[in-house]
Amino acid sequence: MGVFERFLSLWVALAMGAGVLLGLLAPGPVQSLARFEFAQVNGVVALLIWAMVYPMMIQIDWGAVKDVGRKPQGLALTLVVNWVIKPFTMAALGVLFFQHLFAPWVEPADAQQYIAGMILLGVAPCTAMVFVWSQLVKGDPNYTLVQVSVNDLIMVVAFAPIAALLLGVTDLTVPWETLLLSTLLYVVLPLAAGMATRKALMARGGAAAVQRFVAALKPTSVIGLIATVGLLFAFQAQTLVAKPFVILLIAVPLVLQSYGIFAIGWLGARWLKLPHPVAGPACLIGTSNFFELAVAVAISLFGLNSGAALATVVGVLVEVPVMLSLVAFVNRRRASVA
Repeated sequence: MGVFERFLSLWVALAMGAGVLLGLLAPGPVQSLARFEFAQVNGVVALLIWAMVYPMMIQIDWGAVKDVGRKPQGLALTLVVNWVIKPFTMAALGVLFFQHLFAPWVEPADAQQYIAGMILLGVAPCTAMVFVWSQLVKGDPNYTLVQVSVNDLIMVVAFAPIAALLLGVTDLTVPWETLLLSTLLYVVLPLAAGMATRKALMARGGAAAVQRFVAALKPTSVIGLIATVGLLFAFQAQTLVAKPFVILLIAVPLVLQSYGIFAIGWLGARWLKLPHPVAGPACLIGTSNFFELAVAVAISLFGLNSGAALATVVGVLVEVPVMLSLVAFVNRRRASVA
């Protein structure tokens, strides 16, 4: 492991602090970057995620993708966690904390908003950052691609009904622009670029050339992750300073949900005796969220300054530190899962 990877948690912590300072000291330029978006997808963040996702896309071997169907247990685990368990545990935790444990400190109307935001996060499994977590735990890129693709297909038909059921609304519509644009930017385009790059490298020097090129890109991927964290915290610096107590309250059930869902996936992977390259990503995919979609729906349903929108934003801020801790856990216990 290089210096960047060995001390990744430290760099991310520094990026969080630097992002908040930047957002407070230079709010004008930061908000200009924040407004550079379409359908809730920020252009700058999209470029940084590209830098993280692209190296893994180069490693995808289409000859091996077809073999995923012979090992369906990891895919089944991901689907059960994402669609049968996660949305409902998120809703249950939201009700437990904001209607009961945190009730003395939160107005009832605000509590309903925070629960709604949490539910939207729970019904939106991640599309982009999954590839980053899979890289960090040395997951199987072919298997990860299939897991993400199948989840995206299910999300097209399952997101609105499950979210509407849990939210108790009848007029929920999927922001198709956000869903399709995110899939295009974070999956389709980097996958096409990775395929073209792999083909050229294989023609020039075979698998060894592919591995050398991916190794050379590794610092770019890590820097992209650190810059993304800094930018996300810069975008929300004003909110972090203005509402620290509320953000802390929202973060508590979100963190518990993340670790709890991961634990379910981890135990399921142990029970199924999944090999590490499949088990690692399978556990992490269910823990991560598609925050652009959750934020877009929260804003469309409840408004830009609503508690629901705030809860989805807190989900964004909580996710990276939590996921990095889970990545470290998976890597430390690699042999015990294999």
